[in-house]
Amino acid sequence: MSDPTPVIDDLREESEELDRLVAGLEPERWALSTPAAGWTVAHQIGHLAWTDHYALTAVTDPDGFRALVEQALAAPYTYVDDGAEEYARAEPAALLARWREGRAALEKALREAPDGARFPWFGPPMSAASVATARLMETWAHAQDVADALGVTRAPTARLRHIAWLGVRTRDFAYGVHGLTPPADPFRVELTAPDGDDVWAYGPEDAPQRVTGPALDFCLLVTQRAHRADLDLIADGPDADRWLDIAQAFAGPPGGGREPEGNEPEGNEPKGNEPKGNEPEGDGAR
Repeated sequence: MSDPTPVIDDLREESEELDRLVAGLEPERWALSTPAAGWTVAHQIGHLAWTDHYALTAVTDPDGFRALVEQALAAPYTYVDDGAEEYARAEPAALLARWREGRAALEKALREAPDGARFPWFGPPMSAASVATARLMETWAHAQDVADALGVTRAPTARLRHIAWLGVRTRDFAYGVHGLTPPADPFRVELTAPDGDDVWAYGPEDAPQRVTGPALDFCLLVTQRAHRADLDLIADGPDADRWLDIAQAFAGPPGGGREPEGNEPEGNEPKGNEPKGNEPEGDGAR
């Protein structure tokens, strides 16, 4: 069984990068609007803290997590927004402390999880590596929202390999939530790593349907943090082309995504990207 340590380490580094982005903000800047309609910087951090709480409960208290799921099912269309709003009401310093405390507790629980353990989630149970991979994906995506609100350009890192892997593995899910039948055969996906030299490859080399381009652009696409028209991704084959229009690495109904650059947003950008529960075993990097 793969060691989950690498992806847990990367989750910590991803969280620390976002922490550095918000730790020195003046209180009024926590109220800046982000691309997710109705969500401020505080809502973004609040959502991450709220979801960390759900994940920690799943890892340490399965029965308590099932009770949380029942609450979510009672308000399926509002519970994500309600959770973010509840946490965002706190003063910035208190919210930041709450997020730090919660993510540290989750990291500790994941590192101490028994080998082979699986934890309940909103879909099938997840391994420690899958929980960490999903949390990294969410942290990176919401950090992008914060960076956009602050006018900051982030440098891509090798940690994107976890999100790229998740984006490939959720291909069939993306088709399903759009009411489409997934293609029978896997695609070939070749992504140029942030260092410009390595290529992260997935799927058979001789697959007729292919996607190529920068790993950063692919990760922006599958988290719906940029419109396809603004990304340098190439699809070879009609099925691969269709996938790039619907791809999403997060659970829930089809996301509205971002408008192309230069267009006004319509207010349907993804907010809380709940991690899927069908990630396969592994360390999140392939």
